[in-house]
Amino acid sequence: MTTPRRPTRQQSAVIDALGSTQDFTSAQDLHARLRAAGDKVGLATVYRTLSTLADSGDVDVLRTADGEAAYRKCSTGHHHHLVCRSCGRTVEVEGPAVERWTDAVAAEHGFTEVAHTLEIFGTCRDCS
Repeated sequence: MTTPRRPTRQQSAVIDALGSTQDFTSAQDLHARLRAAGDKVGLATVYRTLSTLADSGDVDVLRTADGEAAYRKCSTGHHHHLVCRSCGRTVEVEGPAVERWTDAVAAEHGFTEVAHTLEIFGTCRDCS
């Protein structure tokens, strides 16, 4: 995970906390986890650090069903997410058909240098 240029102690705490979880988490939840662990990190620092990591492509960002941003240490390669509306469990999925469809729609309308994101929301087996 790429860190801010010279991360402060607080930024390092945010990066370490995010790297220690497999699930997507909101800035507020990450902040609460840090505070509960005794780290004196402000919510604004959490947001700024996550924003920097997102801008550099070091974290995945998705919008939850209620519109909140959630973050997770980035895995490699282009992928999409299947997200449980109830518990937040997330599974990475690849979608060659989605990639072909995206390219075809973009070409049909004369678009180039196209990027996309895809999150599929549903209810996982455990929550059903």
